[in-house]
Amino acid sequence: MNKSFQGIALVTGSATGVGRSCALRFAALGYDIAVTYPDFDKAEAQETVRLIEDQGRKAILVECDVSQDSQVVELLAKVASRFGQLDLVINCAGMTHFVEPADLDSMSEEKWDEILAVNTKGPFFVIRAAVPLLRKSDHAAVVNVSSVAGISGFGSSLAYCASKGALNTMTKSLARALAPEIRVNAVCPGPIDSRWLRQNLSDEEMERRVASFPIPRLSTPDDITDAIVYLATGNAMVTGQLQVVDGGRTM
Repeated sequence: MNKSFQGIALVTGSATGVGRSCALRFAALGYDIAVTYPDFDKAEAQETVRLIEDQGRKAILVECDVSQDSQVVELLAKVASRFGQLDLVINCAGMTHFVEPADLDSMSEEKWDEILAVNTKGPFFVIRAAVPLLRKSDHAAVVNVSSVAGISGFGSSLAYCASKGALNTMTKSLARALAPEIRVNAVCPGPIDSRWLRQNLSDEEMERRVASFPIPRLSTPDDITDAIVYLATGNAMVTGQLQVVDGGRTM
């Protein structure tokens, strides 16, 4: 049996992976969900909505490129029109290009701009547009899905690491700026068993990446969702924190 109604959660990038895992977990906790997706993930996003509704919760589906402020403003207008409130924002939308860090010439300006637009500007646009609704909630929280790449400087590309480092700093800045009404935290995953990784790395390459970790396996989307749920709902005194979930890689 589902828990009683808890509120409204906006989960960006919720067609697949961590985003879908979050959308379904918060639905199970009693939240109605705003599901967003980029233009190439519509079928997967529709499946996320179906799975939410199978749990007896309500959902809206909105195509949104979070790097475009006008689309984000329209997204939040639709959330306000449909639900009239917003309690949680989970910024899962993200992207990368796989470029070896030493291959400086292949890290083009276009790749830089695309990565930073989605991974850094996108969460800011979403949070800014969501603030008027969040301020009306008695338990407003934002969780940004960042990466240990933003801490260690090692990841899929230099630009990806830089974008997540900026997101980590912005999380702390926004936690100060929006306090005390809105808590802002981030989760920093290590490698996740996801479509992203499997499209770009072989099974052998993935095994090599985690072999030296104290917990030598890829995280699952649900592993990351566990941390997100805690940061969003588990403790009203936690804000401005970067929760690492990486099997001990950065220890």
